[in-house]
Amino acid sequence: MAIPIVYNLRSVRQRWTSSVVAVLGIAGTVGVFVAMLSLARGFRATLVASGSASNALIMRAGSNTEMVGAVALDQVHVIESAPGISRDANGPLVSPEVVVIAPFPMKSTGTDANVQIRGVSAKALEVRPTVHIIAGRFLQPGLSEIVVGKNAEAEYSGLDLGTTVKFGGGTWNVVGIFDAGGSAFDSEVWCDANILDQIYKRPANIYQSVTVRLLSADAFPKFKDTLTSDPQLTVSVDREIDYYTKQSQSLTTLITVLGSMVAAVMGIGAVFGALNTMYSAVSERGREIATMRALGFRPGSVIFSFMMEALLIAGIGGLIGCIAVLPLNGLTTSTLNFQTFSHLAFAFKITPLLLVTGMIFALAMGLVGGTPPAIRAARRPVSAALREL
Repeated sequence: MAIPIVYNLRSVRQRWTSSVVAVLGIAGTVGVFVAMLSLARGFRATLVASGSASNALIMRAGSNTEMVGAVALDQVHVIESAPGISRDANGPLVSPEVVVIAPFPMKSTGTDANVQIRGVSAKALEVRPTVHIIAGRFLQPGLSEIVVGKNAEAEYSGLDLGTTVKFGGGTWNVVGIFDAGGSAFDSEVWCDANILDQIYKRPANIYQSVTVRLLSADAFPKFKDTLTSDPQLTVSVDREIDYYTKQSQSLTTLITVLGSMVAAVMGIGAVFGALNTMYSAVSERGREIATMRALGFRPGSVIFSFMMEALLIAGIGGLIGCIAVLPLNGLTTSTLNFQTFSHLAFAFKITPLLLVTGMIFALAMGLVGGTPPAIRAARRPVSAALREL
């Protein structure tokens, strides 16, 4: 015979003060857990969005980031002749690029942060069709002009449209603001690759990477095989989306591990809160339990009833915690990308899957915190409890 669920609802309402403590402990734990996971998810989504399955990224063999790559101009010409590359009226859609780091003061703190400066070719927008100029115009090759990602313009001082900024020993005019669809490029500053080489006194006609727009994602295997088998080249070839996925792994793993550790410590406290609440309920309801047992309710029914009560408290706490973190969704923050040592702006990304994970975590805490008191209630001697009536 099962104990009605309404009995548990009345019990939680009558003992609301102790129940609130457990609910708030679980809510706080779930909120931190979901927030940290959404932080990691947002960072990964921002970097992955930078890549396209229809683009290939070529670097020097053995390079794990663009910062240490090196591709000579004569190698770029060999790459341009490979099969599978998209072309327009001006030739193959290939963009040899240079990447450096420059400090800019953050608007929020006034302290300097590293910004990634990308030297691009005139075909950069055709190679990356998801990038659009939203204010001003695109830079003109051969001039000291820059276009700025929308997040970089919002985060750093001196990068507003129409201003003049100095970095790397050169003076640059901000002629445009671009939107890269929430990708890492939104945190970058773009300029002409050859001018950037001159300003930073880098070797002429040496690029760090080459981005290629393919006819389709299916053209990648043949394109890669052609380049890696060419004796004139010593390069690595990746899908652009795979490259940025790998770039996100280190920090994503770190955030996830640290967030899980914090949530685990808080979870232990929340479990003790649930234990205290349920043990208190067992102590206060000894006579009720004995009466139910005398009326024919089996020990299993008593355990199930107390477990349902613990899960109810945990479920309410989990729901409150998930609702509390929803305003974080889409909120922009920034951190240092360990792969490039530049600051990257990204948004918290709370997904339905993360909310479900948070609820499961809450119910798990309720299960752990409710099991020992439930077993104690079922084992309570009926005769001893009845003598207290």
